[in-house]
Amino acid sequence: MRYLTIVLLLILSNHVCQSQTHELGVFLGGSNFIGDVGSSKYIAPNKPAIGALYKWNRSPRHAFRFSVIYTELEGKDSKSDDPRRQQRDYSFTNQLIEASAGLEFTFFDWDLHDGRIKATPYLYSGISVAYHDNFYFSRQGVLRDENTSSFAYGIPMVLGFKTNVLGNLIIAAEVGARYTFSDEIDGSVPDYDNEAPVGFGNTNNNDWYMFTGLTLTYTFGKKPCFCVF
Repeated sequence: MRYLTIVLLLILSNHVCQSQTHELGVFLGGSNFIGDVGSSKYIAPNKPAIGALYKWNRSPRHAFRFSVIYTELEGKDSKSDDPRRQQRDYSFTNQLIEASAGLEFTFFDWDLHDGRIKATPYLYSGISVAYHDNFYFSRQGVLRDENTSSFAYGIPMVLGFKTNVLGNLIIAAEVGARYTFSDEIDGSVPDYDNEAPVGFGNTNNNDWYMFTGLTLTYTFGKKPCFCVF
């Protein structure tokens, strides 16, 4: 019984260890904002976005993922299909830096140690926090800086497709939405300790923003043995 237990543990640990490796790379793409100012189109990148990411492939089907992405979100009512927004003609830009951590799940096995070319769709989700400046629109529609900053916490929801056709370089294309627990990114909900007017827009809907682009990561790390987890 003791030897049978040892054999079973070795088999299970070998299965878990098959694709334990590291990936380090960059994200290059674009961003767009969905809220109370600007276009309501979900995939319409209008500003560049750049970032860095790290993945720890903990099994053939999931990986821990960490990323930091910088962009300048832009919203312009003139780009909206809503005639009321076009007439209002508000616009803003807001520098944003996001840190995100979570789990990435692959649809097919992602074992990078067998020497074969792989390709698989994947999903990623977790938690994100975005640092941004605060501002508001005056009653005359002029953007006013509040000289403060805030953190917008959110949930990333990413769909992508990746392949290691370049050997140790893995290329992926992905589209990722961020649902935030904030309504301040576009200035529609100002701080009320100043002379700003009351908020505008749909106060029941929080802000969203999107990242669309490519990731390029380099994979490294020896195939381990006897791992636990």
